[in-house]
Amino acid sequence: MVKRIAALSLILLVIACSRQTPLEKAQEGARVAAEVYYGFLLRGDYDRFLAGRAGMDGIPDSFREQLIATYKQYASQQKKFRGGIVSIQASRAVPDSTLNLMQVFLLINYHDASSEEIVVPMVLEGDQWMMR
Repeated sequence: MVKRIAALSLILLVIACSRQTPLEKAQEGARVAAEVYYGFLLRGDYDRFLAGRAGMDGIPDSFREQLIATYKQYASQQKKFRGGIVSIQASRAVPDSTLNLMQVFLLINYHDASSEEIVVPMVLEGDQWMMR
């Protein structure tokens, strides 16, 4: 009985996902990508966070090192002032047709129980959402 319920739930999930409009699929893709990239920042994987930014493939090593040092400094400041970041959740994504990007709203929760919402502009490069 449990296996039947699990199988039925999976089928319903697949049907629900296949009914998404192209806009809904784009919004979901941008939300997931932003959450993944900021997850790298949360875990201290600064190289992968940087790899999630558009146009960072051919930058000089010295600039790459400066950006990574900035990310480390940001994480250190958040730890010092708020006890560090506990979790990051994407709440919504709003298309911006004028700038041809998706504005993703992320809720950042801190160890001291405070939180803030930031907006991350995401652009589609090929078939992958990247931070702008």
